[in-house]
Amino acid sequence: MRILVINPNTTAAMTVKIGAAARLAASPGTEIVAVNPAMGPVSIEGHYDEALSVPGVLHQIRAAGDVDGVVIACFGDPGLDAAREIATGPVIGIAEAAMHAASFLATGFSVVTTLRRTCVIAEHLAERYGMARFCRKVRASDLAVLELDEPGSNARAILLDECRRAVAEDGAGAIVLGCAGMADLAAEFSAELGVPVIDGVGMAVRLVESLVSLGLGTAKHGDYARPLPKPYHGLLSGFEPSA
Repeated sequence: MRILVINPNTTAAMTVKIGAAARLAASPGTEIVAVNPAMGPVSIEGHYDEALSVPGVLHQIRAAGDVDGVVIACFGDPGLDAAREIATGPVIGIAEAAMHAASFLATGFSVVTTLRRTCVIAEHLAERYGMARFCRKVRASDLAVLELDEPGSNARAILLDECRRAVAEDGAGAIVLGCAGMADLAAEFSAELGVPVIDGVGMAVRLVESLVSLGLGTAKHGDYARPLPKPYHGLLSGFEPSA
């Protein structure tokens, strides 16, 4: 089985970390192809960044060739519906995967994410995925995405403290890590806190594997049918759908 894992930002060091987390979660025999676009923002920290990351995500899917499924490794799940229109295998976003997994493990979870301005994106996704009744709170650590790998940023301690507050103040039975750049912290934080801490990258990989192993792919009838062929102009001329 071959799974494409897309980091929607252009920071290659983060792609390496995401790829490592995906491979750690994958079953023996699953090949993880971790990529990032050559165009777009270096980090995704708001609606504008997210919107402009989507063409790069779609380009990676179109260029990938023969893969069995796709993981979109950004907690905003950018371009998820559009990606499903052009893919035949399952496409899973990490926020979608992590929130659903948390709802299986606890009656309530909190999301610990990066900047405060991104909280509303996670809140909207919880509503969309039917997870609002499980989601106790979306908490900001006020760390920028690129600080997660910055030497001397103290990011690990800041995130762990916010997770502790989520357990103590929100009554959260599980924690969802709200950024793909936190993927390497889940196991360590679970042991430290004594509650499930869920990394969406690994969870999305496992969900894709499960769907593929059951012979299931994205529906091509109805809303996820292939895009209608038509001309696209200007900067997006290379993205026009074919018949």
